[in-house]
Amino acid sequence: MTNTAPASHRRILFASLVGTSVEFYDFYIYATAAALVFPILFFPATDPGLAQLASYASFSVAFFARPLGGLVFGHFGDRLGRKSTLVASLMLMGISTVLIAFLPTYAMIGWVAPLLLCLLRFGQGLGLGGEWGGASLLAVENAPPGWANRYGAFPPMGAPVGFICANGFFLILGAVLTDAQFAAWGWRLPFLASALLVLLGLWVRLTLTETPAFVEAQEKAPPPRVPVGELLRDHLHPTIAGTLATVACFALFYISTVFIIGYGTKALGYDRETFLGLELGAILFMAAGIWIASSYADKFSASLVLSIGCVVTVPAGLSMVGMLAPDAPVMLFGWLVFALFTMGLVYGPLGGWLPSLFPARVRYTGVSVTFNIGGIIGGGLTPLIAQALVVRGGLLWVGLYLAGAGMLSLIALMTLRKRK
Repeated sequence: MTNTAPASHRRILFASLVGTSVEFYDFYIYATAAALVFPILFFPATDPGLAQLASYASFSVAFFARPLGGLVFGHFGDRLGRKSTLVASLMLMGISTVLIAFLPTYAMIGWVAPLLLCLLRFGQGLGLGGEWGGASLLAVENAPPGWANRYGAFPPMGAPVGFICANGFFLILGAVLTDAQFAAWGWRLPFLASALLVLLGLWVRLTLTETPAFVEAQEKAPPPRVPVGELLRDHLHPTIAGTLATVACFALFYISTVFIIGYGTKALGYDRETFLGLELGAILFMAAGIWIASSYADKFSASLVLSIGCVVTVPAGLSMVGMLAPDAPVMLFGWLVFALFTMGLVYGPLGGWLPSLFPARVRYTGVSVTFNIGGIIGGGLTPLIAQALVVRGGLLWVGLYLAGAGMLSLIALMTLRKRK
């Protein structure tokens, strides 16, 4: 974005960025806690590996809630407008996150504790299901000609911003608290802090107006009575292909963040603070990848940049065995940089590319459905599957899984390019 962009556009882009940053912050503090402390607090088991698997399974709950959230919020976003729907999704995500801070543990109330945790995790997923699609439309539908992908990069940029805030918070807590204090009550603080971030996001979004594309669509024809029905009837191919094209993005991210935290601190023996510090440094390369990819997507085409990212995902997966080892932090950091920069290539252009697949009257639903179902396929079970693959066959199988995700997304992109 240039300095000549109007103030209203700067406010819109900030609103799309801060909203997704808050949403991803909420999402990532759960992911970090699921890797570090939830196995002990909510899923005790005689086998630590089983406890870790159960914790990752609770993490996956939100991914199955996200498509439902995408349908609900997409329905109202296409019928009633982008602004009010985005406010509602942010509130649901924020309330669910703050309530996790007050949950009793398994030692206090038994099996009810993990049940309540999973219910609130479901609420997080519902909120995030309506967030990303609406935020991308808020940016893209206000973009000037030739800037759709760079404007569309602001919601994806919320991912590294939210990640830095979340893991930075955990890193600070690890530095000032003992392990016993962190396990007893320190892990609750990032969930409580979410309340302040949600209030900031709401304050920004309540000052916005509807996007020009939505207003124009409303003037041309009445809104669809059932947007998802029209989407599946008239736009089935881009819905399926768009969904599969997001798989590489999710697989890369949740292997290189959620899975790798548990694997690095437990199997490789890195201490928590060192590993989180390496992740925080590497996530900056993801932000760089997002902006570089989005800029080139405007210069050439989003599908071309996404295709290149999918191809690079293959060596990112296959290099895991050689680069992830104990007592080799430089190699570990190098792999994290490689994987997360590649993640930026397959993620950044999605903010502008997915909205381009659908007309404005069903765009909120189309973007939300493709992004969130792709999240189930590529990310929802990925930490769980990766952990199981490591236990049964070793790290090579995780790398092959990641490479396969990249090829699946590449094939989906090729079907759309052929169709066009």
